[in-house]
Amino acid sequence: QVQLTESGGGSVPAGDSLKLSCSGSGSTISNAVMGWFRQAPGKEREFVAAISWSGGTTYYQDSVKGRFTISRDNDKNTAYLEMSSLKPDDTATYVCAVDRNKRRTYIAAAYYRRGTYYYWGQGTQVTVSS
Repeated sequence: QVQLTESGGGSVPAGDSLKLSCSGSGSTISNAVMGWFRQAPGKEREFVAAISWSGGTTYYQDSVKGRFTISRDNDKNTAYLEMSSLKPDDTATYVCAVDRNKRRTYIAAAYYRRGTYYYWGQGTQVTVSS
């Protein structure tokens, strides 16, 4: 069983930065695809970013490209989402997720789909004020 715990959220003014962390416990999350999703009140959960099991390939939602960076440290069993130039539209609960398969490579479209991910965290709140 894998437990994911997000941290690093907070309330910031527009233009500021935050760095979210997603730590895995129980079974290791290293060498598995990881993703970040977000959900704003009254909206569907949406894809934000993903990283391949090796860390060599990353994927981003168009609205965050150039502002967010996903990374991972397999030795620390942790993934990160560095967010800069934050906008009020980025306000949401950010949730990390991990594939239950190890060392699996997918077609690009799969990294954006919620169904690719099996384990999910509880989320951390990010609020950006204008």
